[in-house]
Amino acid sequence: MQLIGMLDSPYVRRVAIAFYILELPFEHLPLSVFRAFDRFRAINPVVKAPTLVCDDGTVLMDSTLILDYAESLAAPRSLIPRDGHERRSALRSLGLALAACEKTIQFLYERTLRAPEKRDESLAKRVLGQMHAAYGELETTLAARADGLSSSQRIGLADLTTAVAWNFTVRKLPDVIAPEAYSRLRALSAWAEERPEFKAVPYDEEGVRVVSRT
Repeated sequence: MQLIGMLDSPYVRRVAIAFYILELPFEHLPLSVFRAFDRFRAINPVVKAPTLVCDDGTVLMDSTLILDYAESLAAPRSLIPRDGHERRSALRSLGLALAACEKTIQFLYERTLRAPEKRDESLAKRVLGQMHAAYGELETTLAARADGLSSSQRIGLADLTTAVAWNFTVRKLPDVIAPEAYSRLRALSAWAEERPEFKAVPYDEEGVRVVSRT
């Protein structure tokens, strides 16, 4: 399989890390949807990252759908609890982490892609509030957990996505996010980034790294 997209995208990076944990063979092609638009379009006309080219040539997109497919390939291994309270809790945290990602990107687009005279400050303020609300809920959830963080602990998709999202936001919005206000998110991210699967798929804005999992 071939994973298309840059590793500075939290969506691309969470898929790549999940593939490593699930021991699924893949190659990574770091194409930017901006700088390599035509090359990307030749693979996926929608030009959406991440894109996954399956072994049979089927093209999938959207990180959640790609990971659903990955789980089917890796079964019975899974990064999400199967049922009950643990599954509901994991899905809730996943939704919050993905919302935080989405709102971070919306704020970035409003700030960097829109001309200053066309920026909607009320929209930017609302989006930023939504991002902080999502991270606030995740911080509270982490505070209520009894389990600690150890190198031998298996990481699930909820913690994986939360850590990737937090790393992305802190890198992109250092002036609007106060890490000291989110001590548990900061600890989760630091713990995750020291794990071998995270180190194998580092955050990368240059797009020069080719990750291969065979």
